[in-house]
Amino acid sequence: MAGRGKLIAVIGDEDTCTGFLLGGVGELNKNRKPNFLVVEKDTSITEIEETFKSFLARNDIGIILINQFIAEMIRHAIDGHMQSIPAVLEIPSKEHPYDASKDSILRRAKGMFSAEDFR
Repeated sequence: MAGRGKLIAVIGDEDTCTGFLLGGVGELNKNRKPNFLVVEKDTSITEIEETFKSFLARNDIGIILINQFIAEMIRHAIDGHMQSIPAVLEIPSKEHPYDASKDSILRRAKGMFSAEDFR
């Protein structure tokens, strides 16, 4: 990876993945593994979790974007990830609005600051 940046990985519904792929995010690594997973109705939670863990283990991925409703399915795996890289960012989807109270990064950030820090 010398001289190259890190990739963005996406775990999302078809609309989300299509948008990011059209934006140029999609890529295959040397083992022909994609940096995205399109989650459909018949996609198992095990497959989602295994893909998430494989993205965490890859040294060419710097950010993992995941639809928040999918993140809820594997919340234990997301909450267990404590490293800063790859960063895991929860994003909304067309059918599921963003709920900040469910976002693991925002919950951690709230724990770092008190109300007095903002006065």
